Amino acid sequence: MPGCAPSRSDGSMSRKLVLVVIDGLTPTMLESSLGTPAIPTLTALAGAGTLGRATTTFPSLTPVCLSSIATGAHPDVHEIPHLVWWHRGERRLVEYGSSFGAARAAGLGRTLRDTLVGMNSDHLGRGAVTLFEALADAGLRTAAVNFTAYRGRTRHRPTVPFLDPVLGPERFFFYNLFQSERTGAPLSFRNRAAGSIDSYAAAVGRWLVNRDGFDFLLFYLSDYDYASHAAGPDAAAAVLERCDDAIGGLVRAAGGMDEFLARYAVIVMSDHGQTAVRQVARLGDRFLNEPDTLVAASNRAAHVYRTGPGAPSPRGLAERLDAEPAAEVVLFAEDGATVARRDSAELRILDGGLLEGDPSILDQPDAVARATAAVRCPNAGEVVVSAAPGWEFEDLGGRHHLGGGSHGSLVAGDSLVPVIAVGVEGMATPTSVVDVAPAVLAHFGVGAPAYAVRRAA
Repeated sequence: MPGCAPSRSDGSMSRKLVLVVIDGLTPTMLESSLGTPAIPTLTALAGAGTLGRATTTFPSLTPVCLSSIATGAHPDVHEIPHLVWWHRGERRLVEYGSSFGAARAAGLGRTLRDTLVGMNSDHLGRGAVTLFEALADAGLRTAAVNFTAYRGRTRHRPTVPFLDPVLGPERFFFYNLFQSERTGAPLSFRNRAAGSIDSYAAAVGRWLVNRDGFDFLLFYLSDYDYASHAAGPDAAAAVLERCDDAIGGLVRAAGGMDEFLARYAVIVMSDHGQTAVRQVARLGDRFLNEPDTLVAASNRAAHVYRTGPGAPSPRGLAERLDAEPAAEVVLFAEDGATVARRDSAELRILDGGLLEGDPSILDQPDAVARATAAVRCPNAGEVVVSAAPGWEFEDLGGRHHLGGGSHGSLVAGDSLVPVIAVGVEGMATPTSVVDVAPAVLAHFGVGAPAYAVRRAA
């Protein structure tokens, strides 16, 4: 019944929970804005709970990061390697929408299906368990608004004829393309630059809170990252104000901050950071004369694939990038180890995390664990590339964000995210985005997947 807290598996009661993800929000932008009149809701939430920083996954790109938030796993488990990658089984590129030019180059219809349906129905690893699946299995009501890694237990039919039905949360709202119920929310894509996507999310979120219609809600706001790509990191203050107002709409729908926090525990976080783009590289030019070699590059990360027997070895491909100024760290697997190259020096990561070589090669936040997981992703290239500061790789359509912001690499600016937590039972300040899903499950008394338990041990 409305207002009644969900039962935990141990028979006790806990507050319902709202997880807000603001795409691309950097810790520096949030921290410098707290306490100002521009973001009263985020200021109040930070004052009522804890404020910290966590490290995201690698590559620090939205499909990879959102999959990590949803599953509590890095790409070695959830299997989403990048915005663009080579599907070995189907012998084709998968493109999740790096840009309109990249989508057109990969095939617009195929890109739409991969992004809106295929990522969850076909690509997200079967060994990974999403929050929506685990909570539904425990008898809890789940809801999501615009969140890309949405795989759940409830079947939903699309509102358009060109998409297949999908499995998602019980209450599922995805850019007007999937809507489990009519909410009266406006059309999401009518004017993205003016904030129409987040306006749609805000309207649906208010509708859900008005009805107290969930135990767990994942509320995703994407417009901040879109604006930061154009304006640069920490330069989208007006959009952050809109994000604050959208979260404030949830609070107002509950009757005010006291009522909201009496009903819901809250986590507000980002999925990745951003850094400035000052130079652009066409990474594929390094491999123009190499047979059976394909480069999948976008933003500040890339994969290099061997597509046939004529390609150089992984080490040979990695060494081609020794003179590439845009490539800071180049990763590949060799003899059971993960090898990291930087300025022609090497670090080997052995089983158990033992290191051989210069550890300063991976001096970025949580870089050893993130690099190893990226290389071990079944859909990763034979070589994985993290861009140098200030550099971005052109995407499949030749697009880039020169003069603006981008992300994807191991560097701290791309990799650190803010986390506000209020009332989450037993939650310590997370050090990684993969800590959040187990904390949400623990809040409801639901056990974490085995891979999360092993990592925490």
